[in-house]
Amino acid sequence: VLITCGNLLVIISVIYFKQLHTPTNYLILSLAVTDLLVGTLVLPFSTILSLSSCWNSSYLLCKMRGLFDILLCASSILNLCCISIDRYFAVCHPLTYRSKMNVRVTLAMILVSWTLSALLAISITGRGLTQGNLNRRCDIFIATKETSPGPFFEFYIPAIIILTIYLKILVVAKKQARQIQNTMKSEAALSKMENKANITMTIVLGVFLICWTPFFLSVGLYSMGKFTIPVVVIEAFKWLGWSNSMLNPLVYAFFYRWFRRAFKMIIFGKIFQPILVTIETFFL
Repeated sequence: VLITCGNLLVIISVIYFKQLHTPTNYLILSLAVTDLLVGTLVLPFSTILSLSSCWNSSYLLCKMRGLFDILLCASSILNLCCISIDRYFAVCHPLTYRSKMNVRVTLAMILVSWTLSALLAISITGRGLTQGNLNRRCDIFIATKETSPGPFFEFYIPAIIILTIYLKILVVAKKQARQIQNTMKSEAALSKMENKANITMTIVLGVFLICWTPFFLSVGLYSMGKFTIPVVVIEAFKWLGWSNSMLNPLVYAFFYRWFRRAFKMIIFGKIFQPILVTIETFFL
């Protein structure tokens, strides 16, 4: 419910308010759509698997759930990677940002992220089908030696890219703050800017890594068969990873003042008022 409501607010805000029709917000919109589908297509059936004592299910239904799980989780992570690239050009190359990160480039990034996720999901799910594994047991996660390369493309490579980019952004942001301090001669302004950059980067990286690292690390060790990890523990880590879809609207939308105002207008029904009132309230 929290995933659905939070991401619906983001989707409605970007679609309804023309002021939010920007390349960055299109990436956030794609992320919100992905996370919304995680909450509506993957989690209901996964909840049944976690709470039910009967693990047998329709073979096709089980494979479809696994396909959507891999597709949407990979797409969510790759969308986060695209957002980090957008923020890199916005902070590190502000003069050329509008020319490099236009709507066409943004839509291409979204298309690539969804396409790569689909190929990865089909590849992993297809391997299970070609092996002739007709086991009726439906598991929340797939962890075999054949699927072990999946986490590298689904998590580790995007995580390294995100970590590298945000560390670069942090360095550049500190350098810009130093330059402003030399111009303004204000230590207080410098300290405030540095603290804000540190807090933002810590939250962005911390939420992403805390949610997904335990699952992909444990499932990788489990698939290699060298470590004995209880299945219940890996399932708990999987739910922690899914919670990232609930936290993404908080991290990537609620921190922006214009998104918070849009959310308030949607929640209190102000979007049904005359359009002039809506626009004036939006800019207040």
